[in-house]
Amino acid sequence: MTVTSRVGDGATVSRDDIERKLREIRGEAGEVAESGRSYALIAAAAAAVVVVALAYLLGRRKGRRRSTVVEVRRV
Repeated sequence: MTVTSRVGDGATVSRDDIERKLREIRGEAGEVAESGRSYALIAAAAAAVVVVALAYLLGRRKGRRRSTVVEVRRV
């Protein structure tokens, strides 16, 4: 049994019409979310690579500044 109600110029909207439209909207939203998820995954991977590279370079620089230079001279 479908429930209908009158809208505007005598057009009727049934429950099936509403459900069909909601499924259509949900499908479109799912497609958009899926494409956005792949972009977010790529961006997160790129950010992780940048953070690791930056930590490596800064640690290397700090290690060079703190290292002691030892000279051995023969008399």
